[in-house]
Amino acid sequence: MYLGLPSLLLRWAVTTLSLWVTSAILPGIAFSGVQILFLSALLLSLVNLVIRPLAILLTLPLTILTFGLFLLVINALMLLLVARIVPGFHVQNFGTALIASLVIAVFNLLLGLAAGL
Repeated sequence: MYLGLPSLLLRWAVTTLSLWVTSAILPGIAFSGVQILFLSALLLSLVNLVIRPLAILLTLPLTILTFGLFLLVINALMLLLVARIVPGFHVQNFGTALIASLVIAVFNLLLGLAAGL
């Protein structure tokens, strides 16, 4: 499926809003500024577009064995990867990343449906 620039920008905006809401809800997620929030959302969108599908493909047998629950671990690891790369974006631990990835996924789904993605 081809994703045009307007669609990618809208997905970035949805991810940014989802990250912001998640950081407001969970005390273990923090950004040092608005620029860091936007940068983290952009990088998370790119990681989810490029690295996440490869991780899913490589762990497909484990994902099948766990009835898809391992995808939650992959999402948490992608969030931790972005937190490791972006200075000023802090995720407290893996448990926080796991809960945050669930919250982000729910908000991305709801906002994506509302935005027509």
